[in-house]
Amino acid sequence: MPNTVMSTYNRLPVNFVRGEGVWLVDEQDKRYLDAVSGIGVNALGHAHPELTRRIQEQAGQLLHTSNLYGVKNQQALADALCGLSGMDNVFFCNSGAEGNEAALKLARLYGHSRDIDRPTVVVMEGAFHGRTLATLTASGSRKVQAGFEPLVNGFTRAPYGDIKALETIAKNNHDVCAVLLEPIQGEGGINMLPEGFLEQLRELCDKNHWLLMLDEVQTGNGRTGKYFAFQHSTIMPDVVVTAKGLGGGIPIGACLAHGKAAELFKPGNHGTTFGGNPLACAAGLAVVETLQNDKLIENAQLMGQALRDGLRQRLSGIKGVVTVRGKGLMVGIELAAACGELVQQALDAGLLINVTSDKVVRLLPPLIINQDEVQQLIDTLCPLIESWAAQRNAA
Repeated sequence: MPNTVMSTYNRLPVNFVRGEGVWLVDEQDKRYLDAVSGIGVNALGHAHPELTRRIQEQAGQLLHTSNLYGVKNQQALADALCGLSGMDNVFFCNSGAEGNEAALKLARLYGHSRDIDRPTVVVMEGAFHGRTLATLTASGSRKVQAGFEPLVNGFTRAPYGDIKALETIAKNNHDVCAVLLEPIQGEGGINMLPEGFLEQLRELCDKNHWLLMLDEVQTGNGRTGKYFAFQHSTIMPDVVVTAKGLGGGIPIGACLAHGKAAELFKPGNHGTTFGGNPLACAAGLAVVETLQNDKLIENAQLMGQALRDGLRQRLSGIKGVVTVRGKGLMVGIELAAACGELVQQALDAGLLINVTSDKVVRLLPPLIINQDEVQQLIDTLCPLIESWAAQRNAA
């Protein structure tokens, strides 16, 4: 029988039928420790009782009305996110890519308001912002872009974390109106910014009247041990985009704006049919409240440190292991060569991991993970990496 689903994914040979906490169970009743959490989506793990209750309750009342009318849950979630972030207002959509599209439209509106004929956004090497035409252009991966040319105009690229390169762009390109970057690059390989970089960038943006826009699709919602990753710094961005963990598995995205950026969109400038509907926002509220009530953001910080410390101790001195890095429960293990085979090996061992940028093992476990589960993750993964390194070194 032909496959009626388009061939857009290289899927692993497993189908999951249920989940509980940090665990998933397949059709043969085999259990897997989930250290991917749906690519950073299942912040509360699987079948979380409060999230389940809130979704069920809302589904029995009202799923959708459209944005032609007021949406009580949407207002409540906007209030919560603005209170947590210090931002002024929110546009709700359905995904991170849509949130980044909204940010890019804000940037262009802002540029035209300053009489810039061809508003340009600075983006970073190694970035990933989505797969729409604008966001794949903003991404720094030819693998994502290849075959979809012509790409969208209005972007210029800089090395990630290089403030001098940005200063040079500021001197030479007077069409720039905004900078878009991830506080930690997820798909790019859990790449970290230099200490103090965001403060330097904020100063540069202010000096040149640029919007500072942060893609926190993956780093937001407690993932790094703060509600938003920018809160590890002292800055306030103009635009923040988030998604993934916000809905705990229900599709939702959000583009938050502050100051001058919050005054740009007017009725008719942007919109969405499904974005911010009662069901999605009920899920978002459940996630936001549970993260705070159950102190899961603090748990992400503590368990993330335990995970990185444990991995560094076990993998120390192994030839082929370059570094362990990350913040909170966003952890990358960079190896010296491509290591995609580890994904299947881990699956066989009952552990779900991800490899990004060809040679970085990415770990994004649910924020509910506990010390015993962190230790089990370490005890399962490290022997696989040790074996991988031994085979590579013997070749």
